[in-house]
Amino acid sequence: MNAANLKYRPLVFCLLFVLAVSVIGCTSKTSTQPNKNRRLMSEQQLSFSEKNHALDNNDNFSPDDRFLCYDTRGTVFNSDLANCQSIEKIELATGRETVLWMPESVTGVQAAPGVAAVSWHPSENKVAFIHGPMLNEVEERGYYGIRNRNGAEVSADGAGHFQWLDKRAVATDRPTISGAHRGGTHRHEYSKDGLRIGFTYDDFLCPEYDRTIAYMEPNLKAPEGASHYFAVLLKPAQKGKSKAGEIERAFGDSWLDRKGTMRAFVGKVRAENGRDYQQDLFVADVPENVVITTAYSGDATHFPEPPGGVSIRRLTHAGGVSGIVRGSADGRYIAYLAKDKSGINQLWIIPAEESDQANQKELLPQQVSSFRSDASDLRWHPSGNWIFCLVDGNLLASYVQQGPYFGKAFWLTDDSKQRSQLVVSNNGQLAAYNVEVDNGESDTSTSFLQIFTLQLDLEKLDAALSEI
Repeated sequence: MNAANLKYRPLVFCLLFVLAVSVIGCTSKTSTQPNKNRRLMSEQQLSFSEKNHALDNNDNFSPDDRFLCYDTRGTVFNSDLANCQSIEKIELATGRETVLWMPESVTGVQAAPGVAAVSWHPSENKVAFIHGPMLNEVEERGYYGIRNRNGAEVSADGAGHFQWLDKRAVATDRPTISGAHRGGTHRHEYSKDGLRIGFTYDDFLCPEYDRTIAYMEPNLKAPEGASHYFAVLLKPAQKGKSKAGEIERAFGDSWLDRKGTMRAFVGKVRAENGRDYQQDLFVADVPENVVITTAYSGDATHFPEPPGGVSIRRLTHAGGVSGIVRGSADGRYIAYLAKDKSGINQLWIIPAEESDQANQKELLPQQVSSFRSDASDLRWHPSGNWIFCLVDGNLLASYVQQGPYFGKAFWLTDDSKQRSQLVVSNNGQLAAYNVEVDNGESDTSTSFLQIFTLQLDLEKLDAALSEI
């Protein structure tokens, strides 16, 4: 090598290094170039008080989008729901917080009652949430546990008008009271017409069965002390005893349609080899004319069974499904998370009435995204054109209408915040989520889950499609 070449050698290495850094920076987030796919939107912190404000992936916006409801889990002792003391709301315009329900409680390793996982009624000013045993019930029922909790409802005006949604009855010397359950209900979600409530369920009397899904609705035959009649939607196979194709665990559920006639969920199912397990997408069909009182409530040795007319459909067979599945506003499509060939959780959609066994290509599951990191917390926009999700703590919007722009994604935030528990307003103009924020006191620094909001400018996003 001559002297001239040696002279420029350091400069060449420097230029190569800069080029490499630039390439890495342009491909670190998605398969597309994020510099071209950023449409950053206006974000603001809504809550500031020194407690947690957990949204928990529920229906947190009030019907008029003026408020968000949340629980305060993790503020006292530990993050267990047993130690969550209050259900609250916050006004978006002012940041003013109001306690909706805060019963007398004890905290610690054993705690009660435990109130959490709150959702707003779609048209009335009230919220539903998990509620463990009242203190005067602890001697008989024990402390809070996943198999020892109910659904409750309280007015959202701060007046504290309270009622039990369901009844828990665990007597072993007689059949379970018709319309009651024998364990714990969790993550209560109203159907869009407000008439049915869906949730997951864990049985106390038959713990050999894993979590399943259930629902309740108002009924004149509801057990005394409850406003709703309870029924499971799926009797799972006993843990470890399933045959190929049988479901042992059901979770990640949500309503698809306005009237609550379809409840999609993730099922842990025995694989065809009869040995392994996989997680796939299912739907429980619950026609409007189902008579909930035909459900069997069980006894000390028999697990409850669904009412007549409820059926289960399997939509996918490839495994890898996770998270909470979500229906589009019109109930025609299901969005869900499933792993791609590289093992990364991506966004997928499928028509609610179809499966991966369909004969037509347009009816099969479609992979929406090709992110380089796992997606989570998916939510539809009410228009049905966009699905939002979180990737590496940032918020993205993916276009899901069929055509040349299908799957195009835009980063709406781009920073180091770790966002979680994404929700979208009923009018589609706002996203809300949690961010853990340090309170700023240097000596006794403590962080709390705070609520942040992001303006969703759909005109900006729609215009971005035409620029591709």
